[in-house]
Amino acid sequence: MSAAYEVRALLGSEHGITVVGEGPQFNFTPSNPWVAVGWREQKDIRVDVRQPLEHRGIHFIEMRADKLLPDENRLLLQDGRKLDYDYLVVTTGPRLAFERVPGSGPAGHSQSICTGPHAHATWLAYQEFLKHPGPIVIGAVQGASCFGPAYEFAMIVDTDLRRRKLRDKVPMTFVTAEPYIGHMGLGGVGDSKGLLESELRQRHIKWVTNARVTSVESDKVHVEQLDDRGQLQQTHELPFAFSMLLPSFAGVDALQGIDGLVNPGGFVLIDEHQRNPKYPNIFAAGVCVAIPPVEATPVPTGAPKTGLMIESMVTAIAQNLHDELAGKPARARATWNAMCLADMGDSGFAFIALPQIPPRNVTRAMTGKWVHLAKVAYEKYFLRKMRKGQAEPLYEKYVMQAFGIERLKHDVQDQA
Repeated sequence: MSAAYEVRALLGSEHGITVVGEGPQFNFTPSNPWVAVGWREQKDIRVDVRQPLEHRGIHFIEMRADKLLPDENRLLLQDGRKLDYDYLVVTTGPRLAFERVPGSGPAGHSQSICTGPHAHATWLAYQEFLKHPGPIVIGAVQGASCFGPAYEFAMIVDTDLRRRKLRDKVPMTFVTAEPYIGHMGLGGVGDSKGLLESELRQRHIKWVTNARVTSVESDKVHVEQLDDRGQLQQTHELPFAFSMLLPSFAGVDALQGIDGLVNPGGFVLIDEHQRNPKYPNIFAAGVCVAIPPVEATPVPTGAPKTGLMIESMVTAIAQNLHDELAGKPARARATWNAMCLADMGDSGFAFIALPQIPPRNVTRAMTGKWVHLAKVAYEKYFLRKMRKGQAEPLYEKYVMQAFGIERLKHDVQDQA
């Protein structure tokens, strides 16, 4: 949606733009943890996309793309039709590889907050759990590349249970492939290790790091804990009455196996201008792009692609398409800056890494109630942006002006 709006804003009305997507609604994924505990309803974070897209002169095909045929400049759609393109922007997100951990995922014994339907199913399971409270296991398995939502969900569940006066009945364990708490797939951000460890201790949440989840049964998670050299240190059987485990990500099926377009995992290979080296008329942004891990870890962890980084990717693509059509060379590059607003229900953490991959110009980690308020405000802003078809990447602009987040922090507190 952001890519379509920004491309339209820069190219004008003379160029045809088509969005291909399975399902008629945009879902604001960062709010899924709130849906999963009943703090939001699905309708609160969804936008019907056809009207706002078509209002901007963007055609919408509500259908899954089954296969990309890059040598033909075509997409094979679910119904067998072939859709021709001059330029393609791939923003599919990932395939959720639950099968890599037997018994995990909504089809198994653990819940997920990765999609809107998953978050809703988690809310249904959570309501049943509240009738018979017991142990909880929350975390992210080996190969996961977005750890923030796991921390968020653990803190949010803790806050919700305290409000319900049930926390004393619920032992909680956080399980993560990270080598230490607060690693985040980024080698840490500021004092993220100290801040998050302190928060988990205060909330009486135990943790297991360097964790390789081997399987999930109906009432327990099986974990192998490795040492810093990658050798088996200890095994755990963690009982649960409710569990949520973020999965490993993979490339989507429509792109798998296309030589020169994707890496072995199915993620799109891109240069510094967000375009594929073999197929220069294909651009990509978001979780679907190939970014190597920041560093080797005993248990595999991926590098996250955060909202701020993705918006900068989209802006670069729009500018490069504009230049390409004007006969100019591609010049725009994504900033690859990372900012994460992680909600904790009654407070929150803000992590800022400029750029995301070390060495960095700015590295900060902060906490406070203002972060929770900022995330609520951003949810409202972004959903309005999707409904109105606005292209301005306000998040990137605001953070760069804030440069260290102090302005954002003060403005949020003033508004509150």
